[in-house]
Amino acid sequence: MTHTQRPQDAGPAPLVGIIMGSRSDLQVLAGASDVLRELGIPHEVRVVSAHRTPDWMFAYAESAEERGLRVIIAGAGGAAHLPGMVAAKTTVPVLGVPVAATALNGLDALLSIVQMPKGVPVGTLAIGAPGAVNAALLAAAIVATADPALRARLRAWRAARTAEVLADTDLASEIVDVPHRA
Repeated sequence: MTHTQRPQDAGPAPLVGIIMGSRSDLQVLAGASDVLRELGIPHEVRVVSAHRTPDWMFAYAESAEERGLRVIIAGAGGAAHLPGMVAAKTTVPVLGVPVAATALNGLDALLSIVQMPKGVPVGTLAIGAPGAVNAALLAAAIVATADPALRARLRAWRAARTAEVLADTDLASEIVDVPHRA
C-alpha cells in the first residue's frame, strides 16, 4: 500500500485533507481536525513535507482529486512552501495556514503563502491555531455547497457560537474586583 492508498476498513473516504510539514505542526492544526470531527466531515491528517518528502508531496497532491478530497488544509512554517507546491499539483482548493515556527512568529510563513504567483491560488488564513480552525470552517463551507445536511450542521454550529456569546454578555458583576486605571 502506498502513502496515498487507504485500507479497506478505514471508514468513509476523507473529504478534507489536513497536511503539515512536520509532526510539531500538529498542535497548531489539531483544532482544524476537532472542528471537522464535530461537523461530521471525514478527513485525514498527514505529515507531508515539501522539503524532506517532495515526491510524497507531489503524489499526495496529484492523487487528491481521484481519492475524493474536496479541500486540502496545508499548514506550514518558515518558508512555507507546502501549500503553494501542493496547489501547483492539484485543482482541489488548498487553504494555507501559516505556522509560527521561526523567530519571525509566522509572519514569514504568512507572506510566503499569501504571495502566491498569479495562476496558483492558495486561500490564506490567519497565523496559528485561529487560522487552522477558520480553515476547517471554510473547508466545511466549501464541502457544504454540495451537501445540504452538512450545511444544516454548519448553520447549527455557528448558531451555537452565537448563543454562547449572547449568554455571556452581562459583565457588570465582574467589574467589582477589577482594579481601575486612573
